[in-house]
Amino acid sequence: MNDKAYKRILLKLSGEVLMGNQEYGIDPEYVARLAEEVKAAKDTGLEICLVIGGGNIFRGVAGAAKGLDRTTGDYMGMLATVMNALAMQNALEQAGVQTRVQSAIPMSSVCEPYIRRRAERHLQKGRIVIFAAGTGNPFFTTDTGAALRAAEMNCDALLKGTSVDGVYDSDPKHNPDAKRFDTISYDQVLSDNLKVMDATAVALCRENTIPIVVFSIREKGNVARVLEGNGVQTIVQEEA
Repeated sequence: MNDKAYKRILLKLSGEVLMGNQEYGIDPEYVARLAEEVKAAKDTGLEICLVIGGGNIFRGVAGAAKGLDRTTGDYMGMLATVMNALAMQNALEQAGVQTRVQSAIPMSSVCEPYIRRRAERHLQKGRIVIFAAGTGNPFFTTDTGAALRAAEMNCDALLKGTSVDGVYDSDPKHNPDAKRFDTISYDQVLSDNLKVMDATAVALCRENTIPIVVFSIREKGNVARVLEGNGVQTIVQEEA
């Protein structure tokens, strides 16, 4: 894979990566570093959309497990993603990149509402668009929100930056003999219940033939390497 293979991508980041080495919250220095990586990718000519999770601030499922109503918890998680989106917007604009945040939950005082045609126009003008608040509905993850936006915006690929360098047949943090895949089919991810993204997100990408590229975002410069085809990654796609 190289930067000439795609015109438009959606980059999905877990909220946890914004913590840096902290236990929770947002590390401004680490966010600034991520912004520089996103800028470098944009400078290759790519049109870039971003979706950022909210797990560094609040996770709805965890809240529900502790007795909080699931719907309420999910809405709180969506608000956390807006906070992360604003932090990333600030870092990108400090790096000289025009950026717009669009939220699935309207909050006009701080960002735009999600309007697909407006987002399309922003991308055409060379701006980065950050989609916040997931799908705007409880019981759907930000992974599903990312897959939905990638389909709506006709993205050529969905890049998922995580804390591991690809898709494994078991958790590499607990199994040192876990096998990493270079490529894997959507169907195998679903049938083997591999924890790449939630099943709804994977199915949505399969239906719209959007490859999912999984790589480690924690390694400096990895976004550019992956786009050049040199970084360690796993590509989830249709079987050849």
